[in-house]
Amino acid sequence: MSGIARGSVKIDVEECKGCGLCVESCPPKCLELAHELSHYGVHPARYIGRDCTGCGICFYCCPEPGAITVYRLIPPPKAASQAHVGGEHAATL
Repeated sequence: MSGIARGSVKIDVEECKGCGLCVESCPPKCLELAHELSHYGVHPARYIGRDCTGCGICFYCCPEPGAITVYRLIPPPKAASQAHVGGEHAATL
């Protein structure tokens, strides 16, 4: 699932147990287990840097409080469409 990211994930590697529940539950598959070991000798989860939807499923299934923080990005404002072309006045109802 590739597209513009609507969210971002921050994982505290010192809190992560490396269980992989977040990796398995992530719908867009934007999390993976790191190849490197943490100080606790586990492979912590990490955000690959793209495709996050900001759904928060990884946060809710994580057994370690405080290991995952999900940020939803503010979408850019939509351009106002011009409803009435050529006129200066609004349409009457």
